[in-house]
Amino acid sequence: MPELQRDEAQTRARLIDVHRYDIELDLTQGEDSFASRTVIHFTARADGDTFVELKPVELHSAILDGRPLDPAALDGNRLPLTGLTPGDHELRLHATMRYSRTGEGMHRFTDPADGESYVYTQLFMEDVQRVFAAFDQPDLKAVFALTVTAPTTWTVLGNGIATQGDPGHWTLAPTPLISTYLVAVAAGPWHSVRTEHAGLPFGIHCRRSLAPHLDTDAEEILGITRRCFDRYHQLFEEPYPFDSYDQAFVPEFNAGAMENPGLVTFRDEFIYRSAVTDTERQTRGMVISHEMAHMWFGDLVTLKWWDDIWLNESFAEYMGYQVLAEATRFTDTWTDFAIARKGWGYDADQRPSTHPVAPTPEDVPDTASALLNFDGISYAKGASALRQLVAWMGEKDFLAGINDHFARHRFGNATLADFIDSLARATDRDVHAWAERWLRTTGVDTLTPEVTHDGAHWHVNIHHQGSPPLFAEKGDHSAAPASADGSRPHRIAVGLYDHAPDDPKRLVMRDRLTTDIPATGDCALSSAGPRPALLLLNDQDLTYAKVRLDAASWDTALAALSGLPDPLTRAVVWNAARDMVRDGELAPTAYLDAARAHLPYETDLAIVQGVLAFARTQIADRYLPSPKLSTPVEQGGGAPSGSWGSTPIDRHSALATLTALSRDILRRTEGPEHGTAAGLRLTAVRAFIDSATTPEGIQDWLDDGSVPGGPHLDPELRWRILGRLATLGAATPEAIDAELARDPSATGREGAARCHAALPDPAAKQAAWDALFTTDDTAALSNYLFTATATGFWSPEQHDLLRPYVSRYFTDAPALAAARGPALAEAAGRYAFPATFVEDDTLRLGETCLTDGDPTPALRRKLIDQLDDLRRAVAIRAAADGA
Repeated sequence: MPELQRDEAQTRARLIDVHRYDIELDLTQGEDSFASRTVIHFTARADGDTFVELKPVELHSAILDGRPLDPAALDGNRLPLTGLTPGDHELRLHATMRYSRTGEGMHRFTDPADGESYVYTQLFMEDVQRVFAAFDQPDLKAVFALTVTAPTTWTVLGNGIATQGDPGHWTLAPTPLISTYLVAVAAGPWHSVRTEHAGLPFGIHCRRSLAPHLDTDAEEILGITRRCFDRYHQLFEEPYPFDSYDQAFVPEFNAGAMENPGLVTFRDEFIYRSAVTDTERQTRGMVISHEMAHMWFGDLVTLKWWDDIWLNESFAEYMGYQVLAEATRFTDTWTDFAIARKGWGYDADQRPSTHPVAPTPEDVPDTASALLNFDGISYAKGASALRQLVAWMGEKDFLAGINDHFARHRFGNATLADFIDSLARATDRDVHAWAERWLRTTGVDTLTPEVTHDGAHWHVNIHHQGSPPLFAEKGDHSAAPASADGSRPHRIAVGLYDHAPDDPKRLVMRDRLTTDIPATGDCALSSAGPRPALLLLNDQDLTYAKVRLDAASWDTALAALSGLPDPLTRAVVWNAARDMVRDGELAPTAYLDAARAHLPYETDLAIVQGVLAFARTQIADRYLPSPKLSTPVEQGGGAPSGSWGSTPIDRHSALATLTALSRDILRRTEGPEHGTAAGLRLTAVRAFIDSATTPEGIQDWLDDGSVPGGPHLDPELRWRILGRLATLGAATPEAIDAELARDPSATGREGAARCHAALPDPAAKQAAWDALFTTDDTAALSNYLFTATATGFWSPEQHDLLRPYVSRYFTDAPALAAARGPALAEAAGRYAFPATFVEDDTLRLGETCLTDGDPTPALRRKLIDQLDDLRRAVAIRAAADGA
């Protein structure tokens, strides 16, 4: 089906103005499909032709101004509307639509815990066409009035307040003017907690089997919601523009959440069945704050075309972290952003597929290309740019510009130029020049200090280097041609730290200097006195740039990193080390040594989690030298014999380091006096399980149902242990099935799929592969079961067994992506890719797939990114082999 082209959208917007949709959905037609009736009221400004979009199982009828249209005229997803004349028009359509199992359109889910079914919409980009007919582009806003027929035991939620007339018949209050992709419906036997705030009805909802867990956290969720709502009203002059605020935690949701006005949908993993850390609770709070920001950025004022998606996502990302820090107990949100999100932007910005935060409209010619820009650049880099903008122009002027923007474009559409004009009216700084440097360029600047001391003064020259031009090594496979085209200005803080007189492992801040680095050229600072023990560029992480440490400062960091007083400062140092590893300037083992030395004394959960994740998933699995082939994997617990694996000496040593590190944290958090360190202890338990090289220890934990000294094993930890045992060949299919009988929930079903796929048995691998890559709709896995199976499949411990599947991936993934659509294509590229095969052969197969395999745009983008990461890992391994 053809994607909507930008020039087509512009032509249609010049021809018609859409006023209102009246939509009837009947959800009582069975488990496979539902009925959809739509009446669209619109005006034509001139004589002309256009089209309306829908993707039905069957289009039963279409009537334009009382004149029947031929349903057979539907061409793909487009029904032609010819011979329009100036004036008002009415289009009526009746269709049968199919439920989705991929999280797109109207997704249907049956809960294995109790057999109850739920449906919800995700209409982003082009998926409204899977639910009702529409003129589907963001700048044709309209009023939406929906009625829904549902089973009588269900509750229906929507953008507006829902009322039930006769049993099973629901009417949703008409919306203000919103875009088609923001319409939302969620229906099922929801468990709900309702309240009022600021004169509006608030509600939180989940499926019934999660009711006890929602009730446990209801006050925390609603409390964050209320406090963020109040803070946004202090910041924004425009009041919340909708009639209610519901938050539905829905199953098998692809994204973190979706900003549907009045009905935000979240993935229901945010309703915690098992223990989580406080940082994970903070992440949930940030997503609540992020989605609420969208009520203004995206819903009240909406992009005109998808080139300005950053106007939605960068702002919501920035405001989500900032408002959560200002309004709730989670005051260290920017530490989590630095360690958990910012690297996402840095990594994306150094790949061939990089793009500006605000690409030109010509660089986003259609909806398929637009979908590819929901990445670390539009979120993390964009939010970092806004944080730098606030540091540069001041928060007062920034907020004045935002409020001007809302006032000028409320319930309408806007562009980058509109937004920059609003900022320019609020300040005497040259915001237009800033935007050109920050929003229209690609790549990551690097700031490197050169420190000298002349006996009486110390001096630092800050070298400012832009990214080199980027290209794909074997052919131009860039999703968007990368042109890291110049440096940008930076306002940064420079932190000066000395050893504490009474404790050389503790550092104290001497001073923190603020300086402006010009767009091109270097910057110099100097001061009287001895040179600081540690000089840190971008202290407090106010800009978006990679930083380096001079040799003396790096020595100080290696000795006293955990002794820095501020967690955000420590996060900047850890990020510098991470970037140096990725750039081949620091040995991966040196990063592991730093982690081993300092994480046992680290108090910030976000840092511990982020450093351990990088050490485990990148350094241990990808960056250390290739394993040497060896003897069969030692079997245990009745696992099939004859399975072959490998004994990667260097990786084994890295995993041993991580298990020893985890034991140190566990020892430090023993006893009642360390009750507040429960999150650190849980993090260490997870890391120990994931890094175990033998069944001993974790098998005992599983048998005993607890870790000595705590915690007791909840479902998440039990499945984590069983998954690692399966990978090590120490679990049986029968043990997995027994655990599923113990936990027959949706997450239990996913855990079982992951464990079965992890078994080092040829039959288990073949069964998992067949389930992943079937294109038979009746047998295809749902989006979540696909992800679970894929994440269990690949393992460095099983390379000999898995090697034949590497080449199969590059033939089977394109067929799957073409058959099952963008969501499964993205999942296949992210989770099913053979990332642990860090070899030139994998690169060669991938390049051939890009050239000859005709992958869909979504899969092509993921392959480009995966192959670039793989090429980097190959280079790091080669350097380590040659060291």
